[in-house]
Order: sequence, then structure tokens, then C-alpha cells
Amino acid sequence: MHMPGWEDLITPLYVASFFECSCAGDHCFYAESLLSTDAFIAYCYRFYQSSKAMLLLWSLALLLGAVAGKEVCYDRLGCFSDDSPWAGIVERPLKILPWSPADVNTRFLLYTNENQDNYQKITADASSIRSSNFKTNRKTRFIIHGFIDKGEESWLANMCKNMFQVESVNCICVDWKGGSRTGYSQASQNIRIVGAEVAYLVDFLKTELGYSPSNVHVIGHSLGSHAAGEAGRRTNGAIGRITGLDPAEPCFEGTPELVRLDPSDAKFVDAIHTDAAPIVPNLGFGMSQTVGHLDFFPNGGLEMPGCQKNILSQIVDIDGIWEGTRDFAACNHLRSYKYYADSIVNPTGFAGYSCASYSVFSANKCFPCPSGGCPQMGHYADRFSGKTSGVGQKFYLNTGDKSNFSRWRYKVSVTLSGQKVTGHVLVSLFGNLGNSKQYEIYKGSLQSGYTHSNEFDSDVDVGDLQKVKFIWYNNVINPTLPRVGASSITVERNDGRVFKFCSAETVREDVLLTLTAC
Repeated sequence: MHMPGWEDLITPLYVASFFECSCAGDHCFYAESLLSTDAFIAYCYRFYQSSKAMLLLWSLALLLGAVAGKEVCYDRLGCFSDDSPWAGIVERPLKILPWSPADVNTRFLLYTNENQDNYQKITADASSIRSSNFKTNRKTRFIIHGFIDKGEESWLANMCKNMFQVESVNCICVDWKGGSRTGYSQASQNIRIVGAEVAYLVDFLKTELGYSPSNVHVIGHSLGSHAAGEAGRRTNGAIGRITGLDPAEPCFEGTPELVRLDPSDAKFVDAIHTDAAPIVPNLGFGMSQTVGHLDFFPNGGLEMPGCQKNILSQIVDIDGIWEGTRDFAACNHLRSYKYYADSIVNPTGFAGYSCASYSVFSANKCFPCPSGGCPQMGHYADRFSGKTSGVGQKFYLNTGDKSNFSRWRYKVSVTLSGQKVTGHVLVSLFGNLGNSKQYEIYKGSLQSGYTHSNEFDSDVDVGDLQKVKFIWYNNVINPTLPRVGASSITVERNDGRVFKFCSAETVREDVLLTLTAC
């Protein structure tokens, strides 16, 4: 088992990173090992007790950062230094160089519509590419994994398979496990090699095959987001699009743009933030600052629905012990690539709303979409007409707690009729594409003539509405058998289209009332 050197113990930014020192319940994660708490807790205790020593070492590292840096050069990829801002700054005080290309061992695993289940390994070599299923008349999407992960992990190939359902594409999974399975601080430097390798392949495709970088889309998760940014920087922003899936926070939050993913790295940059709580003390692995033209913060970006399950149910996951263990350790962080995968096959299910904050969005103050429409978080974000009209544009939305994560937001206004009672009002929607569940619109005093409104996120896109159903209840025995109705119900979709339904009837508690178009 890898034990950390002093460089991995120097600051909480490194020790709180994924799998390095994280304890919960009866287990601790350390690197790739799952240990008993009793066997590991003494180490964790000694580690955190050494905070004063670590502060001294950290200060020393910052002072050493002023010393002339080192540089290492490699054929094809050029030179890499540990000068500022790559090292010797507050966010990354250690003087660390990336490993050699041979040690990082970046591999390109090509899946296409013709070989969806078995990858073809390609290199920046004309014969390698021509003998593969790579097609120059297709878009090319690279997927880069993050810390500890590997290119053969199922989520990357599954994302490619979702793409094959909707498009013909060259889908390249980038494997760099040789450089990701080490201490986090070293891995955060190794992504420079990964980005350089991707950039080299993109440039090769351009010069040897006439393939335009504008047809390239690089998708990176966690550290892979910043590897994508490095690839974009090295190609002078010529890449068509980069998507950051919860870009890693430690060693990148607050750093100069040269170091991290930023809007200049591609013609269009978008990001999904799912674990944006601070690394200390919340163990949030993702960045909270904006890094693209469009930055999406689903569910507020801090805590994702479905990530609060108990330890046993989280580990014994429907997708297996390994996936469940990953979710237990970093559920919020991993949600970003799961949202993206679902967005591929749900083109309208992840509309993001421009809003001052998530709390304002939750208070129903940001609906419907403006005249220019709402961008879709994930695969189809590039269809938004205003995608590059500014940088750091923030958007909020809600998702489901499990796949399928897509949701469709509606605003419903109910004007009541009938007797005065106290109770709950629920409405369900029926359209040409499907029917929704019942959603609560209001609870309290139900009085004839009063109108109550609420917004909800349906797990079904009902399409064009044809009718609605109204029901009320209060679970109170009332010998007068009161009757309540809805004289009108107005439903607004996020595109601003309004549907109105009317009824002159009233019903008793728990009896459905169907309203048709006025």
C-alpha cells in the first residue's frame, strides 16, 4: 500500500482528497485500499495532530517556491517546469514536476458506432488511425477520467454507447491510470502530460488528416477537466468544445487560468458542478468558481439527491459493490458524469435557469425561460444560442435522485371553487407525450376564488397538455362532506407556452376532478 511522503501531508488540500484519508462508519479509504477504521484511525489521528508541523512545512514550501525552478523536456510534448504558477504558489506550494510520458502512459481507446463494445487502441500515427474505425466526417469526443480512475472504467464506455444512440461519432476514452493512481498532488501535475498528449493527437489529426480541431469535444471529469483545459491551451483554443464534469478543486480553485480549465481553452466551455462545497471541512472535491462560458449548478451544486443514503445501501449499490463503494466515497463528485450520460438521451430534460442563486431559484423566481430560451445542461449545451455571449454564466436546475435524472419544470396556478376548508391541493398533468404524477400545489386554507401557484419538476415530459386532474384532501372527518373544485388551472411550460383548463364542478375529498381546455 502506498504511504504518503511529506509532500502529501503538507496541507489539508491534499489529505482530504479522494481516497487518501477519508473515514466514515466502519471503514476508511486510503489510496486504492478499503481498510477497517480500527486499523487506520491511529494513523489518521497522528496525521491530523501534526497540523502545526504541516503549517511549518507548508510555509517552508512557499519560501522554497521562490527558488529557481526545475525543468524537464520530452520529445513531442516539449518542456515542463515547476515555476510559478505551476508550483510554488499558495494553492500548490510544492515543487513537483509531472512524471514522464512513459510513466503516465496515456492511451487512446477508440469506440465507434461500428465497434461499440470493444475499443481499438490508436496512437498519433497515420497507419494506426487509418486501420481503425476513426472517420474524419464525424465529430470526435474525448472522455478523460480523473484521480484514481482508469480509462477502461465502465462509465466512460457507457457514455460512448449513449452517444451512439443519437449520433455517429468517434468516441475516444483517454486512459492515464499510470499517472492517476498516485498521491493527489503528483496526479494533479501529471494531468499536464495527459493534456499535452491529447493536444498532440488533435494537432496530428489536423496536419496529417486535415481534421479540424473545431470538430473535437473534450469531456473531462475531476482532474480530467483540467487535463482537457491543458489540451485546449496547447492548441490555442482551437478545440471546438470542452466540458468540465465537476472540475477538481484541490490545487486548482483560485489558481491562474494558465493552470486550470478556463473559457479561453476552447471555442465553447461548459461545466457541471456537483460537489462544490469547500474541501475543508466539507470534503467537497469539486470547484465552486466558474470555469466556462456556461456553468451549471444542479440542485445548487453542493448536495445531490440520492447521495444521502445510509452506508450499507450506498455500498451495496444496484451497479455492484465497486460502483457502490465509489458512490459512498464521492457520490456528489461522481454525479456529474452520470448527469451528462443521461443528458445524451434526454435532449430536453436538463434545462438550466439563469438565476441569482439556487435559493432564489428554489423560491420560484426564475421561471420560465427568457426569450432566448434556456440552455440544456450536458450534451446539448452547445445548442444554446447565447452560449458564448459571456463567461461565467450561472444556471440552476433540479434533477432526480437516481437515473433517469432528467426533469421537466412546470408552473401550475389553481383557482379554487366550492366550500371553505383546510387541506392539500394536488394536480397531475396529461399530455400527448405522457402523464405526470400528482404534485402538491398548495396546503392551507382552501377558499373559493383564491388562486395558488407552485412550480414542480416532473420526471416525465408530458409535451402539449390535453387535460389536468385535480384532487384535494385533509384527512379530517367532516359530517358536512365539503366539496371543493378548481374553476381554472393554468399550466406554464419552461418555454413560456401557457395551457388553461376549466371546470364548473366540485368534488369531495380524494375524488379526482378532470379539467379540460377552456
